[in-house]
Amino acid sequence: MHSLNIPLFKLGVAVAFILLILGLVSPMMTMSKFYFFESSFSVIGGVAQLFQEGKWLIAIIVTLFSIITPLIKLGFLLMLTRCQADASADQKKYLKLMHDYGRWAMLDVFVVAVLIVTVKLGAVASIEIHWGLYVFAAAVALIMLLTHKAEKIVNE
Repeated sequence: MHSLNIPLFKLGVAVAFILLILGLVSPMMTMSKFYFFESSFSVIGGVAQLFQEGKWLIAIIVTLFSIITPLIKLGFLLMLTRCQADASADQKKYLKLMHDYGRWAMLDVFVVAVLIVTVKLGAVASIEIHWGLYVFAAAVALIMLLTHKAEKIVNE
């Protein structure tokens, strides 16, 4: 294995972490109902509201795949940057699994959630997208890129 103890890779992991946290807490969309009521939502705020409304299953799914999974992936990538020796077989296997299936974990849940909101509110409300959505998408894309790069380096 070539070491992932590369300053540029470490910087990428740090940037992805910052983008993810910023994307999770920043407003992603504003819903306007009948032009009188507006509500802005972030991922964290949306999950909190789902829990408050008793929609436990969807709240847990979104929390697991849009918050916890990317944080675990970033933690694992950071751990790989600290390894000085060759990656173990388990690390290689998990990295491949992260790469193969991880790309769908965050995007699918997020897209489905946006579609559900859009379909449910189409006739009653309008949705305005904010910069938080783009920051979150950038974090997702960067995490996927870093995972792909780490897998290539580990398997060289």
